[in-house]
Amino acid sequence: MEPGTAMVRIGELSRRLGVSADVLRAWERRYQLLDPRRSGGGYRLYSTADEQRVRAMQAHLAAGLSAAEAAQATLGETPRRLSSPGPLGRSAAGEALGQALGEALESFDGPLAETILDRLLTEFTPETVLRDVLLPYLHDLGERWERGEITVAQEHFATNLIRSRLTAFGRGWGRGRGPRALLACAPGELHDLPLLAFAVALYRGGWRVGYLGAATPVAELLRTAIATPPRLIAVSAVDPARFAGVEPELRELASVAPLAIGGRGGTEALARATGARLLTGDPVTEAERLSHPDA
Repeated sequence: MEPGTAMVRIGELSRRLGVSADVLRAWERRYQLLDPRRSGGGYRLYSTADEQRVRAMQAHLAAGLSAAEAAQATLGETPRRLSSPGPLGRSAAGEALGQALGEALESFDGPLAETILDRLLTEFTPETVLRDVLLPYLHDLGERWERGEITVAQEHFATNLIRSRLTAFGRGWGRGRGPRALLACAPGELHDLPLLAFAVALYRGGWRVGYLGAATPVAELLRTAIATPPRLIAVSAVDPARFAGVEPELRELASVAPLAIGGRGGTEALARATGARLLTGDPVTEAERLSHPDA
């Protein structure tokens, strides 16, 4: 096991992967797919390498292999890095998979899109897939929709499928012992996928997440923050107009907990006026900076 490898119990591994603990135990027993270690207290602990093998198993199952065949294929593969040494999009395989994903989504081929996402998440970390494939694709998708190059149906199908995958990462993300973040889109803001990506990256960085989602009235966000003060409040918008008229409430939010403003709708002037931190990078990078401020 490499130094610093994260170790989790089977319940956490099950939650991360969407595979029941009973199935994970069966794969461990029948195929030796998992290689747990024992803690000092006797608990079985699973590594990032175990997580990677299960993701590979899921991808092979999605491609139509039987469980035995999928396990054999997984165990016979050369171990891969969980994160790419550089941006995924710069690799030929990553670029091809990203292009194939877009084609599948815009052809309404949900099963193929899911299979490609499984492959991407087997080859690369969720952070890498978010930053180098999904967020750039969503940005491009929105621009093409505005130019009339794709239909409303194509845009809705693609974003809803991606949203469902990101939401799956959030099961139980309010539990744990890490710092708590309270996240919401500004009033009237319906584009919540960048904020959802931010939430996923924060959660994987050790935060507990309270996710309020799209078009959240600031008064409701303020009441929630006062009731259970978080370590961070983040408000997102893609349109600066969404922040118009709510500066007083944002200043009040900043008095409850550190406030961050993200998305293309955030401005330096708004940050200065409200005492907020302006998040200028992509959602994943900003989440990593908050999770590892000394890195």
